[in-house]
Amino acid sequence: MKIICIGRNYAEHAKELENQVPESPVFFLKPDTAQLRHNQPFYIPDFSKEIHFEVELVYKINRLGKHIAERFASRYTSEVGIGIDFTARDLQRECKAKGLPWECAKSFDYSAPVSMEFVPLDQLPDPNAIHFRLEKNGIVVQSGCSSDMIFSVDKLIAHVSIFLSLKMGDLLFTGTPAGVGPVQAGDRLQAYIEDRLMLDFFIK
Repeated sequence: MKIICIGRNYAEHAKELENQVPESPVFFLKPDTAQLRHNQPFYIPDFSKEIHFEVELVYKINRLGKHIAERFASRYTSEVGIGIDFTARDLQRECKAKGLPWECAKSFDYSAPVSMEFVPLDQLPDPNAIHFRLEKNGIVVQSGCSSDMIFSVDKLIAHVSIFLSLKMGDLLFTGTPAGVGPVQAGDRLQAYIEDRLMLDFFIK
């Protein structure tokens, strides 16, 4: 199982970071050791002083595929969950400034909390316009809708499959809306798809 993460897939988030909206999907990988499940607490690592949350819809791949045509991409996922792409923003800035890769800022252990539950797409009010949000200590800090993605899920699957074989159980993080921000010990994060609570855990 691999975790495929899409960057800058919501225009307002792309602007708040570097004011750059991509012309084609940007992706990076997290290893399976990044996954944090069962609403376990997230422990702030000692190598960063600025961990940011980024809430994202997460689509589970349900079959093997390579060079998938966009018109067939919908056959490769039937469920959606939610996840957090934790980012060591201070390390990311430092690596970018030096022109270095920044896996250390994105791919560290437990940097990807993922809901245990995945909702069948056909059970949602509109699978093409899925509303989701993140609350920190009971206050909404991020909210988005899948219809606002720069690149649709079908486009993402088709694009990524040019470079990587998709396998059953792979997780596709589809990008975060505007509003990313820091966490600190004692915070409680709760993530929702529509009004369904999907993630609920504490920062330690």
